[in-house]
Amino acid sequence: MEATALAAIDMHVHVEQDSHGCYSLDDELMDASAAYFKSSAHRTPTLAHIADHYRARHMAAVVFTVDATASTGHPALSSEEIADQAAAHPDVLIPFGSVDPHAGQAAIRHARRLVTEHGVRGFKFHPSLQAFQPNDIRHYPLYETLAELGVPALFHTGQTGIGAGLPGGRGIKLRYSDPMLLDDVAADFPGLTIIMAHPSVPWQDAAISIATHKANVYIDLSGWSPKYFPPQLVRAADSFLKHKVLFGSDFPVLTPDRWLADFAELPIKDEVRPLVLKQNAARILRLGVSDHDGSGPRRHV
Repeated sequence: MEATALAAIDMHVHVEQDSHGCYSLDDELMDASAAYFKSSAHRTPTLAHIADHYRARHMAAVVFTVDATASTGHPALSSEEIADQAAAHPDVLIPFGSVDPHAGQAAIRHARRLVTEHGVRGFKFHPSLQAFQPNDIRHYPLYETLAELGVPALFHTGQTGIGAGLPGGRGIKLRYSDPMLLDDVAADFPGLTIIMAHPSVPWQDAAISIATHKANVYIDLSGWSPKYFPPQLVRAADSFLKHKVLFGSDFPVLTPDRWLADFAELPIKDEVRPLVLKQNAARILRLGVSDHDGSGPRRHV
């Protein structure tokens, strides 16, 4: 992938349907999510559709599913299939994998195979949906493996549209997605790149604090239209966190077109926008692009 030819890199794109017609969530959770996001567009695009969507916009997309088999009982989409199909679209798709933390040593073996045999470039976790506490030391061997493999871990943080509006939220607990739980992980695994996904409402200040304090922690800005970003997040992204925030849409529930149109209206400096839209992500993903912003030495990755 030639990053210099890209307009942007979307760090947060869900694969909701595989080539066999299977879905990432059961019907009740899928419908609740669509209602929460008021998603009337194509809610379950295939990987080929995603590739076409982003190629038409000269963007790259980090694509993934979430393996929540243990907590939901719903079979996960295959991360192997996602990675292998993404390999047919190397100009626009960057595959992340997903493993179920409850699987223990099997998750570790699975993660290693996904990287070494299928070219996965990182991993997505959703603590609330997967029903695990990220700083539980039982999951530390998995993080150690990801750090050894040199791939980032992307964690959902804050509230979630999955289960929203259902009785008891379908048993999904928001507290597992408190970003402060990731502060322990970041401190204990300084060699692991951690990306906190979404404005972390209601814990936004905690997320900003962690990303400021921990060199290995970043924030992706997916899941919310930028016009609804908390003001302190906009100020941080435009200043002291300008090298630590990443464009992400949460496609298909929020399109990159909508996100970018609203981002254009934010009070963000012109020299900061390329960092958010592409250069910070390119550095994390080790794509070939300079992230020079005029304030320091030029670095190439």
